Amino acid sequence: MDLTAVREVVDGRSTLPWRPGDAWLAGGTTLFAEPRPGLRRLRDLSTHGWPPLSVTEDGIEIAATCTVAELLSFAEAPGAPWPAGRALIAACCRAFSSSFKIWNTATVGGNLCSALPAGPMVSLSVALRGTCRVLGPDGGERAVSAEDFVIAPGVTALLPGELLRSVALPAAALAERSTMQRVSTHPWGRSVALVTGTRDAAGRLTVSVTAATTRPVSVSFRRPPSAAELTGRLAGKLTPNLLLEDVHGRADRRRHLTGLLAEEVRRELTEER
Repeated sequence: MDLTAVREVVDGRSTLPWRPGDAWLAGGTTLFAEPRPGLRRLRDLSTHGWPPLSVTEDGIEIAATCTVAELLSFAEAPGAPWPAGRALIAACCRAFSSSFKIWNTATVGGNLCSALPAGPMVSLSVALRGTCRVLGPDGGERAVSAEDFVIAPGVTALLPGELLRSVALPAAALAERSTMQRVSTHPWGRSVALVTGTRDAAGRLTVSVTAATTRPVSVSFRRPPSAAELTGRLAGKLTPNLLLEDVHGRADRRRHLTGLLAEEVRRELTEER
């Protein structure tokens, strides 16, 4: 409702050339949340009619237009495959700084493309080694790892006119043990620090940090690390230029919280079952 400069909404399948002032429209919960005086035309993706989720033995392909509610419904469906991965999906869906009413409109692709540090779909995609499928205005296609998709707050790897079609989560990652730890100012609030972890059958453990950083940061170990090893690796990665500081938290507090959450993740994933 704040997009007062928009003059036109067109079918997302249109072959009209991309021009400055264009934007892709999915759920619109972020797009319409603040004034964007540079926008002149919206290209509506709902006309594509993409299936929200495609589940095969290779994993899950989540359409950019899949809503958070649709993804959560899959994650909590009884008898669905990959219970460990689905538990992480559900936890990330519930980490939104919004009410459940928004989940019926907000989309997975929109959250990724907003590139907010606290975007939980970014956290999810990075944790489960997602691959972003990107379509170009000339019909070309390329793949970008979820960890490389977000470059900085509000900045993605998308080039002008490119479109995020989907994100694919591989079956191998969905089958791994996983967990998430999070700190926010209140239950429905924006995450101040969010740490995910996965451990495969061979013992390889990966810890990923979002919300406290301007872009996702991950560290991996061939075997479960000690507390000191994890702390040391994170200290080398969480450089001052990557730590976020805003009204939701200072950089030093975010670093401290990230260390505490990472240790909780390490302990949970190194416990023998």
